[in-house]
Amino acid sequence: MEPHWWRVSGELRAFFGASRGLGAFARAEVREFDMSRSAGRGPGAANAPNLIEQVRELTGLSDEALARKLGVPVTLLRRQRAGSAPLSAEGRSILARVVATSRRPNARTDRVKAPHVEDGIVCADSIEHVKQLPSDSVDMILSDIPYGIGLEDWDVLHDNTNSAYMGQSAAQGRAGAVFKRRRKPINGWSSADRNIPLEYYQWCSSWAGEWLRVLKPGGAAMLFAGRRLAPRCVVALEDAGFNLRDLLAWRRARGVLRAQRLSVVFQRRGELAEAAAWQGWRVGNLRPTFEPIIWCFKPYRVTIADNVLDHGVGAWNLERFEAQTGGVDNVIEASFDPGEAGLVEAQKPVKLMRTLIELCTRPGSLVLDPFAGSGSTAVAAQETARRCLAIERDPELCQLARHRLSKSKGAAQA
Repeated sequence: MEPHWWRVSGELRAFFGASRGLGAFARAEVREFDMSRSAGRGPGAANAPNLIEQVRELTGLSDEALARKLGVPVTLLRRQRAGSAPLSAEGRSILARVVATSRRPNARTDRVKAPHVEDGIVCADSIEHVKQLPSDSVDMILSDIPYGIGLEDWDVLHDNTNSAYMGQSAAQGRAGAVFKRRRKPINGWSSADRNIPLEYYQWCSSWAGEWLRVLKPGGAAMLFAGRRLAPRCVVALEDAGFNLRDLLAWRRARGVLRAQRLSVVFQRRGELAEAAAWQGWRVGNLRPTFEPIIWCFKPYRVTIADNVLDHGVGAWNLERFEAQTGGVDNVIEASFDPGEAGLVEAQKPVKLMRTLIELCTRPGSLVLDPFAGSGSTAVAAQETARRCLAIERDPELCQLARHRLSKSKGAAQA
C-alpha cells in the first residue's frame, strides 16, 4: 500500500519532483518525520509554522505560490504560519517531503541514459548521416544552415532554370564584391521563381524530422536563417514536431547596404525627368545589421523540471548568458576576434557560438552541427568543454575545420 505522503495530486508531484519517487535517503527522512510526528515530538499542528518557514527558506516560494501548490487559500496558509490554524496531514507530508529531499547528500544519478555518439568532424551528407544516429542521443543542435538566398552555388536550394540567376553582368563587375552575384528579386522573374519559398520549406522538411528524432526531449535546436525565408524554416520545424521558443537576433558589427539608386536606373534609360523626381529612392533592402536565430525545442513530458532531472536538458543558463553578453536581451552582439573572419562566406564568430552553447547545455553535453562549414560550432564546443559532432560534405571545409580544432586545442594547452 502506498504511504500517505505519496498520495498527493499530480500537479504537486510535478512541482516537487515526485513523479519519479524518492531516493532511499529521502524516504528514510520522511519515515523519520512520520514516526516523530506520531510519537508527539515532531512538527504536527503545533509546529506547522516552523515547517512552513523551513520550506519557504529552502524553496524561496512566496505565500501565494506555496498556497497554490498546497491547494489552500493564501489566507489559510498565513494563519497556519501564524499558528492559528492546523496543517492537514497531507500538507504536513508534502512539506516534510520537501525538507527530506533537500537533505539529499548528492545529486540524482538516475537520469535516463542516452545512447553514446562519437564526436568529431565527419565529412558526409548530413541529411543522410543524421539518419544513422540513435534517437534521443543529442543534447543540442546548433547550425548555420544554408539560407536559400543564392549566396553561392551550395545555397541554391530550388530548381534554377533561369540562366541569369547567379550570373554576373558587366555592371555588376564594376560594382565590385557587393553585387558579385545576381539573385532573384523578391517578386521573381517568372511565376516559377515565386516557388522559391515553398521549395525552401520542402528542403527544410527533408531533415527536420530526423533532427527531432535524435534530439533528447527538451533539447534545444538553434538555427541561423535568412530574414526572408526564416518563416518557412520555422514552419517546417513546427510541422516536424518542434516547438518554437523564441527568435533571437545576432547583431553584426557591420552590414553592407545593397540598394540600387532608382534615379540612376532612370538616368541610364534616358528618363531624366523621372531620375530627378525619384532622387533619393532606392531598390532593394535596408542595411542588414542582424541575422535571425531560430530557437526551438523538442517537446517533453510533464514539466521542464522533471525533464531536466530525467534528461539533463530543457532549461537555460541565465548566468552564463549574462557573462557572455552583458545582458539578458534576445538581441546578441558578437564580433570576430582579430584574424578570425574571412575563412568562408557565411562564417559566424566563435564567441557567438560559445554564447549559444553555454545558454542551453552543460559541460560534457553533445552538440550536433549538421552544416558545420569551417567548424566554428566545433571550436566553440571544444572551448566550453562540450563534445561536438560536426558534419560537413565539402572535403576542403572538413580539413579546415579539423585544422581549426587542432589549433584551438593547442592554444588552450599552451
